[in-house]
Formats: sequence, C-alpha cells, structure tokens
Amino acid sequence: MINKFLFFTLLISVSVFTNANAQSDAKIATGPVIDNNGNPVDLTGKTVSPNVITTAVPFLTISPDARSGAMGDCGAAISADANSMYWNAAKLAFADKDMGFALSVTPWLRKLGINDMSLSYLAGYKKLSKQEAIGVSMNYFNMGSITFTDGTGNAYQEFRPKEFSFAVTYSRKLSEKFSIAPTIKYIYSNLSGNLTIPNSSVTTKPGNAAAIDLGAFYTTPLKVQGKDAKLSIGLNISNFGSKIAYTTSGNKDFLPTNLKLGGSFQIEIDQYSKVVISIDANKLMVPTPPLKDSQGNIVKGKDPNRSMFSGVFGSFSDAPFGLKEELREVMLCGGIEYWYNNLFAVRGGYFNENKYKGNRKYFTLGVGLRYEMFGLDFAYLVPIVQNNPLAETLRFTLHFDFKAKARQEDILNEE
Repeated sequence: MINKFLFFTLLISVSVFTNANAQSDAKIATGPVIDNNGNPVDLTGKTVSPNVITTAVPFLTISPDARSGAMGDCGAAISADANSMYWNAAKLAFADKDMGFALSVTPWLRKLGINDMSLSYLAGYKKLSKQEAIGVSMNYFNMGSITFTDGTGNAYQEFRPKEFSFAVTYSRKLSEKFSIAPTIKYIYSNLSGNLTIPNSSVTTKPGNAAAIDLGAFYTTPLKVQGKDAKLSIGLNISNFGSKIAYTTSGNKDFLPTNLKLGGSFQIEIDQYSKVVISIDANKLMVPTPPLKDSQGNIVKGKDPNRSMFSGVFGSFSDAPFGLKEELREVMLCGGIEYWYNNLFAVRGGYFNENKYKGNRKYFTLGVGLRYEMFGLDFAYLVPIVQNNPLAETLRFTLHFDFKAKARQEDILNEE
C-alpha cells in the first residue's frame, strides 16, 4: 500500500498541489533552479540536469500491445493489425485481412506486489474496400484502490482512480503505396474524484479532453538479391488536443502530444522465413520546463503555461539549453521480428531515452503465434538503468482476424 500511495501521490501532485501552492503569496520553485554560479540545482542544492518533461494522462504513452512491446516499442511502420489504431492508423488501409480484433492486457507494478492495477486495450477494424478501412479502440487504465489520508494519517476516503480513452479512425489509400488516417479521441481521467485538498479551497475533479491523431504510411515492394522485400515508412502525431484540468483552480495540463517517425524493412529469406527490422523515433510536442531562480522566476527557457497551439508548436525551440537539449528529447527504439511460415514469431528490441530526460533504457523480447483466425503474442521487459513499472512482467495480446469473402466483382475479374 505504501508503494501505491507514493505512486498516486506523484500523479496527483503534478496537477493538484502545484495549483494549491501557486495561490499562496510565496513563490516556490517547482523544478531545477539556478544557483549563484549559474548551474542548475534541485531544491537541496544538488546539481541536476534540465527537468524531465511531464504531462497529464501518461497512460496514453504506454505501449498497449505485446507485439510492439516485444520490439522495443516500435510500431509506426510494421505491418498492420488491429493495434495499428495506437501506433499509426494509416496502416489499416493496407491490412491484408477483411476484419480484425485484438485484446491486450498489461499488468502494472507487479514487481512491487501490486495485483489490482493493469492497462487494457481493445481495438478492431473493418475494411470497407481495398482502399479504405475504419477502426475503433478503447484504452483503459485500472489503478486499483487507494486510501486518502489527512495530515495526521487518518483515512477519510477510499477511491478507485481510473483513466480511459476512446478513439475512432478512418484510413484510406491515396495511391497504391501511400495512405493517411485521421483519428478522433475522447480522454477521461479521474485520479481523485471530487476531493477537497485539506487546508485549501482547491477541489479536484475528473479531467476530460478531446484530441486527434494524424497518421501517414508509405510502403513499397523491393527486390534484394532476388528476394522479395518491403520498405515501409510511418509518421504519426498523436494526442493533439485540448489541455486537461484536474482542479477547480483553472490550471490545465498538456496532453502527451507525440511525434512518431518510423521505418521498417521486411525481407523473405526463403519460402518459410522472413525478418522484419524496425526503428522508431519519438518526441513529445510539449513545453520543456524552464530553469528558475530560488524565487521561482524563469531565468532560462520559456514559460510553459501557454496555449495548446503555442505549447505544441513551440516545443521544438523552447528548451533552456537550445538545440542540444531538444535533440536529447528524442527517444529512439529498435526492434527485430523473425517469422517462420507465418505461424511462429520471435521478437526482440531496445528502447533508449536520454539520461537527462528520464533515462529509460530497456531490452524487450517476446514470441507470437498464429493459427487460422487466432493469434497470441507475449512480451517481456528487462530494464537496464532503472526499475520500470513493467519490469519482469508478462504482457499478452489475443488476436482474431477474419478473411474477406470473395466479392462477385473479384471473381469476375479473375475469370
């Protein structure tokens, strides 16, 4: 219970207690500050690097499915399935099945002995024709149960925090090699209900937001030393939408708007075996926290409390230490997938985040099985630098894929 309480304290404090402090007369530095020598330090005087970027509803950045989860969290340009709704919905127009569904379950903080938290993802698509497809998805983060206490440790409220998003997309080919997809999304986040902060007039509330995703996908067949191959490129901007509020104070937080660019290369080694290699790059399109002096005044960087459009489009040039820091904010991942006879897959991958921007570094591995209309994927994460909520946790995805019935026009064409 202690570990879970600390976890939720961190989540809620970003939007709740910062708001309460902002209403007092004293100016309090909430991030790294500049000491007398011009160096960034924390409030204890320890030298630190620039702030890690934080956003509301971070569950939207967690890889929901086991296939991409086993490939280092790569997914912008690998082959289409129902989970493409999360990675790049434009791929759905190139799906080789008529219809598909997938259910993914990701246990959360199991290494800490917490058994009532998990992320669930349900997605499906339907091809309308050879050129277009529609899709729907729901992402649900169950945070278990938490007990809120007052300053003396007395319990006064039990609550079950939860978050979810619901999305609908339309994917269409603009040519035989290129497709696009707009996605609309509703986001709900309830971390503490309608809770009044002790010794404060601030009351919390559930957060609501609307967002869009924009995806583009290009794929082309190749011949490499006489072997069939395919090169694919994917681009996706996700969670571009309204800011979200958790309190009655009026302060709002940014969604985790993300720019993803990825590529994949697939080659058929022989009639039974093929290999897929994928690389993705991600950057949060969210303001970088500025550096402040001991009184909370910004001395380097830009004020993060600005409009959605200003924050998103200004996120490429607002880092306190310029281009060098902007490049640090790019997260890289790579993965490889081996298929035998389209029945059995082995996967591996690596995810890297700069040490000054969160320092998440981990290996991933997993397997996949396919038989007729059914499929099953497993993923496992091995942290390298620090503990991870998904460390030593087995994640899985269940697939259902349906082939299209022969259309009359196709039969006539074949004749």
